[in-house]
Amino acid sequence: MSSSGRQAVVFDLDGTLVDSLPHVLAAFTHALAPYMDRPITLEMFAQFGGPPWRLFPQLVRDRREVAGAMERLCDYNARHGHRPNLFAGVRPVLETLHAHGAQLAIWTGRDRASAQSILRLHRLEPLFAAVVCGDDLPSHKPDPAGLRLVLERLGAEPDQTLYLGDADVDVLAGHACGVPTVLIGGARQAADDVRRKAWREVARPEDGYRVALEWAGAVLPGLSAC
Repeated sequence: MSSSGRQAVVFDLDGTLVDSLPHVLAAFTHALAPYMDRPITLEMFAQFGGPPWRLFPQLVRDRREVAGAMERLCDYNARHGHRPNLFAGVRPVLETLHAHGAQLAIWTGRDRASAQSILRLHRLEPLFAAVVCGDDLPSHKPDPAGLRLVLERLGAEPDQTLYLGDADVDVLAGHACGVPTVLIGGARQAADDVRRKAWREVARPEDGYRVALEWAGAVLPGLSAC
C-alpha cells in the first residue's frame, strides 16, 4: 500500500506518548499493597487495559477491598502530585504527522478526566481528531471495541491505520481489529504469542515514532524514518 493510502495513526497514552509508568506503577503498588499477595510488576502492567476501578477487582484478594485500594490510590496521587512529561520528540512528531495529513487519535485505558487533563497540560488536544478512553465503553483493552470506535470516528479503514502501544493488550486488540500494531517493548520481553501478532516491535518510544513517520511517508529532520 502506498503511503498516500494510509489515513490514520492511533497512539496509546501511558508509556507511548507520556512517560508516566514509573509513577503509575508506584501508585498502584501503594494502593494494592495491603490487599495483594504479590507485588505489581511491569509484566502485570502489560496485561492492564482499563481504569483502576475496573482492574482492582481482579487483583485484590476480596472484592470488598476495592474501596480501600481506591482510597489509597487517591491519597497517593494527592500526596505525590504528578505532572507526566511527554517522551522526547512527541510534539514535533505529532505536528509533523498532522501537517502531513494523517489523522491522529488516542486510545487509552485511562479515564477520560485524567487523559484530557494530560492533553490539556501539554496543549495536544487540537492535534487529535478522536480520543477514546477507558471509561467510554463497558469493555477495555484487549477488547478491540475501543479501537473500532476510533476507526468509526475517524472514518478510517483498519489496514490504513497504524496503532502504537507499549502493552500486550495493545497488540492483542490491534490484531483482533486488523490494525497493524507497533509494540514498544522497552526493557520488558513480551510473550512470543504477543510478539508474533505485532506488526513491528521496537525498543523505545522514539523508535515507534520513526515507524509512524515512515508509515505516513512523513519526514522530520533529526528523527528520520527507519
